[in-house]
Amino acid sequence: MSYEVLARKYRPSNFEEVVGQSHIIQALSNSITQDKIHQAYIFSGTRGVGKTTLARILSKCLNCLSAKTPVTIPCDTCNSCVEIKAGRHLDFLEIDAASKTGVDDMRSLLETVQYKPSTGRYKIYLIDEVHMLSTSSFNALLKTLEEPPSHVIFIFATTDPEKIPKTVQSRCLQLNLKTIGKQALKEHMLNIVKKEGIKHDEESLTLIADSAKGSVRDALTLLDQSIAHGNGELNEQDVRNLLGTIDGAMIGDLVSSIINGDSEKSFNIFYQIEELNPEYENILKSIVSFIHEVSLEQFLKNSNDENIIKIAERADKEFIQLVYEIAVNAYSKFSIHPEPKQALEICLLRMLAFNPIASIHENSSATNAKVTPEKKTLNIEQSSSKAPLRNQTIDEKTLNTKNNGILNMINSNSEWVNVFNKLQMSVFAKNYFGHLVFVKMENNKIYLEGDIENNKIPENVKAEFEKVCSEFFTKDIKVDVSHSTKKGGPLFIKEQEDIVKQNAAEKNIKNNDSIKDFMNRFDATLKDKSIKPIN
Repeated sequence: MSYEVLARKYRPSNFEEVVGQSHIIQALSNSITQDKIHQAYIFSGTRGVGKTTLARILSKCLNCLSAKTPVTIPCDTCNSCVEIKAGRHLDFLEIDAASKTGVDDMRSLLETVQYKPSTGRYKIYLIDEVHMLSTSSFNALLKTLEEPPSHVIFIFATTDPEKIPKTVQSRCLQLNLKTIGKQALKEHMLNIVKKEGIKHDEESLTLIADSAKGSVRDALTLLDQSIAHGNGELNEQDVRNLLGTIDGAMIGDLVSSIINGDSEKSFNIFYQIEELNPEYENILKSIVSFIHEVSLEQFLKNSNDENIIKIAERADKEFIQLVYEIAVNAYSKFSIHPEPKQALEICLLRMLAFNPIASIHENSSATNAKVTPEKKTLNIEQSSSKAPLRNQTIDEKTLNTKNNGILNMINSNSEWVNVFNKLQMSVFAKNYFGHLVFVKMENNKIYLEGDIENNKIPENVKAEFEKVCSEFFTKDIKVDVSHSTKKGGPLFIKEQEDIVKQNAAEKNIKNNDSIKDFMNRFDATLKDKSIKPIN
């Protein structure tokens, strides 16, 4: 006896066995139960989701001889059910529109419509890939489709419903089949391998479900291939080799090193991945998918992968979005690049180049190059807390004065504001720490507070800020952040100063005699937003 592939062997024979199309099943079952059967149906959806299968099951339900009326569960034992399943029922005509697109084929088909069913209740016409029909064929079908005999039912299956004329769509009940979720595919395959007695592991089924892209038929075909590749068994490594998929842990390490700005480590991991999978497009797809999962975790907290959760917690959200855009843009242009490896390398280099977070890990060449930074000395007199914001400044010469190589302590928020404005940091670090108020500095530790907590700041952003502070003070500086409702950080003070400048600029312009005269002479108005202060 010849081998029957899994996609055919486990093809659903009733509605209950169909995977992931409960909304369609409910609609069809209700129409049968209520005896409200439509004259024409359109089943639309991507490949392998069950369009033809549902059409055959519906045909069996309508023509099943186990009851006097149509049933929702066909018996699969009567002559009608058996013949429809075998494809030889006289009242069930399955036509491939891709091979019979001409108007003559359609006219020959429509000539048989007037004849009553020979054995069944209905004469059912299943036209697969109906969008392939010519315009003339659709026109020939229109009249019959609008007023078909009571014993005739049309079922159209298509992967591209937009190519079906609107005049045809309006005469049909359109049912859109969904792609199947990964978990549903995995459970379906798990049931099959258990029935087949195939040794398997969970990860191999997960990989197949990911590669199937929502198609049941593709999933079962890949399952067949994987079983053959593994000599009757399923194991993760064999499936990875067959599908060309990459270990998620390695992709996670690659993304993590990019976030840290570690160029050397990023490319070392890339070269390791390259040895396992020379398909550079697949590597890039895996990177895009991983970053997508990280982004979802940052906003929705829906991941069960510990690696993704860790990266999401310490990575800046805006930078993750930037990296994703770089990866997607690279993928969109991948096909036109003359050298796939170069395309992927350039993509990684762009991610690193646009990373505003300085690398915490120094590469070997940077380590060998010992550079002694010029020590900065701060000699500041404590300012009065009652002084206006604009007067709370540190003298430029005082800030850069050396005092036996020892930097004095910062004693007030105004002093901290001036130091903060001199720090060279990324926009991400500035946005996080610029809204915090200075509390104290002791034991080489800066204490800040504001409407944010220490654990809400990404690890790499905090590490960058501590590094910048350490370089400025020429000693190892740590930062502690506590939550409070206080306002008065560097960015807040700047905003207040900008408001004062803006108000002053508007007042000066509006009180200018020349401008007043001009406005009166020409009946003009002044737009407030157009006024900008001169720094």
